[in-house]
Amino acid sequence: MAELISEFEIIPAKGEEKIIGNPTPPTLVQELACQKATEVAGLAESKGKAVLGSDTVVALDGKVLGKPKDEADAVAMLRALSGRAHEVYTGVCLLMPNGDGTLSKRVGVECTKVYFYPLTEEKIRSYVATGSPMDKAGAYGIQDGGLVERIKGSFSNVVGLPLELCKKIFEEMGLK
Repeated sequence: MAELISEFEIIPAKGEEKIIGNPTPPTLVQELACQKATEVAGLAESKGKAVLGSDTVVALDGKVLGKPKDEADAVAMLRALSGRAHEVYTGVCLLMPNGDGTLSKRVGVECTKVYFYPLTEEKIRSYVATGSPMDKAGAYGIQDGGLVERIKGSFSNVVGLPLELCKKIFEEMGLK
């Protein structure tokens, strides 16, 4: 984010994510990003400030892979991703104060195709043993290395915040 704006504060949303129906991965991440942004915008410390919310999921064959519940779940996700392509979707929602107590809103979604190397059982288990997969959608971090053969699209999206999309939304809202 520092690549786009010099001053910002990270305020994590704490509310429960509410999913209605069975949305597609791009719709899901946009809805969750807006829920997070709306929650944070309602806090006293956010009054009068722009708020950016985001949410990222990994989708394999259209099925969302969230953060693993435990090590066994992480192993299962990595086995499923091994040697295959999948999509990483990140939704972003920017809320801007208008000066009259209302907020303007821009929402977008980025999709990156990610191709995994075939992974041995030993590679999967040793990676899970590091603990790194436990707080990541799809049970991996591209920055950890050794899993991803190549990507098609935004690298920053796979890390968790599509900087190119954020820049476009900022420009649409008149932020420099």
